[in-house]
Amino acid sequence: MAETYDVIFIGGGPGGYNGAIRAAQLGLKTACIEKRGTLGGTCLNVGCIPSKALLHASEVYEEATNGIAKLGVKAENVSLDLPAMMAHKAKSVEQLTKGIEFLFKKNGVDYLRGTGQIAGAGKVTVDGTTYDTKNIVISTGSEIMGLPGIDIDEDKIVSSTGALSLKQVPERMVVVGGGYIGLEMGSVWRRLGSKVRVVEFLDRITPGLDEELSKQFEKILKRQGIKFSLGKKVTGVTRENGALGVTIEDAAGGNPETLDTDVVLVSIGRRPYTEGLGLETVGVQLDNKGRVITDDHYKTNVDGVFAIGDVTDGPMLAHKAEDEGVAVSELIAGEPGHVNYDVIPAVVYTYPEVATVGKTEEELKAAGIEYKVGKFPFTANARARVNDTTEGFVKILADAKTDKVYGVHMIGPEVGNMIAEAALAMEFGACSEDIARTCHAHPTLTEAVRQAAMGVEGWTMQM
Repeated sequence: MAETYDVIFIGGGPGGYNGAIRAAQLGLKTACIEKRGTLGGTCLNVGCIPSKALLHASEVYEEATNGIAKLGVKAENVSLDLPAMMAHKAKSVEQLTKGIEFLFKKNGVDYLRGTGQIAGAGKVTVDGTTYDTKNIVISTGSEIMGLPGIDIDEDKIVSSTGALSLKQVPERMVVVGGGYIGLEMGSVWRRLGSKVRVVEFLDRITPGLDEELSKQFEKILKRQGIKFSLGKKVTGVTRENGALGVTIEDAAGGNPETLDTDVVLVSIGRRPYTEGLGLETVGVQLDNKGRVITDDHYKTNVDGVFAIGDVTDGPMLAHKAEDEGVAVSELIAGEPGHVNYDVIPAVVYTYPEVATVGKTEEELKAAGIEYKVGKFPFTANARARVNDTTEGFVKILADAKTDKVYGVHMIGPEVGNMIAEAALAMEFGACSEDIARTCHAHPTLTEAVRQAAMGVEGWTMQM
């Protein structure tokens, strides 16, 4: 007789494992299926976590070779040990994936290793074994998108996965795609010695970010040595004598040119992973982008089948999936579950970091909303000044009449951590004055947030 569960999550990434743990905490008999062999999904295994390990390590290396002498610290004979850097990355990933297994055991979640498929109403198979379940949550995440006619071999032509494991620093690298992942991985290899060029189809990098923030970001990356070919598309890649030739032309066609390089990183986005899940056996509906269609409570058109995370509409962010995993489990358990999609922060972990939450100026203008702007540069922040980390600014957008904060956009040191204050304020429906009248410790980088909030009403006090 098949074992019966209250809920089975198909996919053990951030959405699946957080959802499974929460479901078990709420008293539901829970299982989570994962075929990778380790829990954590793309994020933990070949995404967020290993990339941040390399970003931090490469930043330390660059500081040691170029940045600390001006602070009166001399470091001689600094050299790169790439295998050791990769070993640190791998160890970090292993420790964290095993940590999730521990949390499963602690909370009573059954970890089903293998490939999960929906076999019918209330039935899931894992490599031939059938399980009965009252509820199924599709949490399979997303996969890499490729370029037509260009074969990713994860050696010379790599995805973000291959870019995490290059065996040597390439002399030249072409990054196809000017989004978060491409810029992060391009930054890693630029710091370690590569000459990096980013090719982006649009006329700006990081589409979707506040435009002022995006423009400043591009200027800073150019000063660091990254080159850009904007408004260009890649039409082919050739190989000759171990080197690659990347053919690009205008986005609208014409003006072809060839970029010589040693490695090509294809980073043009991700697509939902829905193939081979047996969705057709019960008739789960997909949209024209291959995403699972759900209602506001994560229900699909099929009773007892839910979907969360990258496989559904919305930003493909690990923390968005985590929140949805918790919410769907609470809803299945009969508890209130909710995600505020107006307050989902996003971070680009380059140096300096870029962080944003809420509406951009362009979105407010398009919606016809009158707003006020408060902005404060890190050049005027005391802590940034003594740390010699003065690039960037904080910008706050608030309603012209009610002063409610609509969006906060930052570029600068440690803003990936600082954005949490803005998200918390917005979650509670704060006005810019609420932030401006909250005492911040001095001297800290977070004072830039307060000063930007003061600037909304024109009473910024620091230089």
